[in-house]
Amino acid sequence: MDKPVEKVFSYIDAHQDEYIELLKSFCAQPSVSAQNLGMKEMAQTVQNTLNGLGIKTEYLPTDGYPIIYGELPQGRGRTLTFYNHYDVQPPEPLELWESPPFEPTIKDGRIYARGVADNKGSFLSRVCAVDAYQKVCGDLPVNVKFITEGEEEVGSPHLDSFRVNYPDKLKTDGIVWEGGSKDINRGPLQVTLGYKGLCYLELRCRGANTDVHSANAAIVPSPAWRLINALGTMKNERDEITVDHYLDCLIPPTGQDMAYLQNLTFDEEATKKSLGIPAFINGLTGIPLKEKWLYQPTLNIAGFETGYTGKGDKTVLPCCAMCKMDLRLVPGQDAEQAYRLVRAHLDRRGYTDIEVVKLSGKNPFRTDNDSRLVKASLKNAEEIYGMPPSVYRSSPGTTAMGTFCGPTGIPAVSFGIDHAESNIHAPNENIYLEDFINGIKMTAAVMHDFGADD
Repeated sequence: MDKPVEKVFSYIDAHQDEYIELLKSFCAQPSVSAQNLGMKEMAQTVQNTLNGLGIKTEYLPTDGYPIIYGELPQGRGRTLTFYNHYDVQPPEPLELWESPPFEPTIKDGRIYARGVADNKGSFLSRVCAVDAYQKVCGDLPVNVKFITEGEEEVGSPHLDSFRVNYPDKLKTDGIVWEGGSKDINRGPLQVTLGYKGLCYLELRCRGANTDVHSANAAIVPSPAWRLINALGTMKNERDEITVDHYLDCLIPPTGQDMAYLQNLTFDEEATKKSLGIPAFINGLTGIPLKEKWLYQPTLNIAGFETGYTGKGDKTVLPCCAMCKMDLRLVPGQDAEQAYRLVRAHLDRRGYTDIEVVKLSGKNPFRTDNDSRLVKASLKNAEEIYGMPPSVYRSSPGTTAMGTFCGPTGIPAVSFGIDHAESNIHAPNENIYLEDFINGIKMTAAVMHDFGADD
């Protein structure tokens, strides 16, 4: 490893208490976008923190919460952008937290707080890396930009508008995306080179103009059963998606994509134990399991609502039924196309009365395997964490990376500071302090190699 980077690492180790205190202060400030809790204060904290690094920032208003943009030109040949978000999920249910969600608590080498993993720890690993590199070397090896939004946890509704309205701010040679984890049992670092897309739908079915006594179920149509029957045409018992033409346009994984699966660490037994399940779907294991998880689309029922589900009996025939569905998309698909195929599939089977509403959508994305950013990330992940990384060619989850980077072709990778049991979006969210410090080192090393002369 280059001597400048070694000196930066030494500085990070010597100032880790300072960086942990900064993390605690960020997590102590609520910033729940779904509830408009503390958002103004958090946005200002982000801007003040970036200003403290000498970064020229702009407070860019949206119809929702602002995007804090910053850039630090160094006169270098390459520019590296860090995308993160400052909003967090609601902390409820509060009674399941072992310590208050906005009172950061350190216990057994972990720090517990809402947002510590998603995404304040990841954001600050970028900030602290810039700080440490500046303190040791003076200038950075790259020009740096920060794009930090406040609406990721509510679907990033204004991020694409930022891409369209500020093309100069988006100009960059690579993006380090928010988030990223370590495998279960604190295995190797996950480096993600793409994400599945998402089409989120709501299906609504109506019957009588009011709920009626269930004695009438013999003659009055049930919207609940009609919706269940419609859903049954979209997937079979083998978990195969049967929506007409839904799989026609899929781009199959390449040889390189499959090679990533060979080296990807996935502890099946530990994962099943953690989830409390006896087996995965269809009893899959090994490469077929990982291929289905990462490279195949899904058609998930996220929620189903109808009738009476309270305590005791109520004999009622509901007048309406509704379900929410999230469809994870892979290369070859897009969100609008997925919506149209579902609509057409139901229409062909006579379910024209079922309303299909597209609530949100993001397209899938995979970055260039051979990009300079990918090579710098994979190299340093192995050196810093002492083992080859788990390379996720496509994460099973979704971010705005596809919508944001796809139209521009900007190389993008994701690596972070959380772990498989960080309880992201759940009570007792946490990270290991060691992973936070290593995340700072990882960011500093990637900046160094990304900016190095060929």
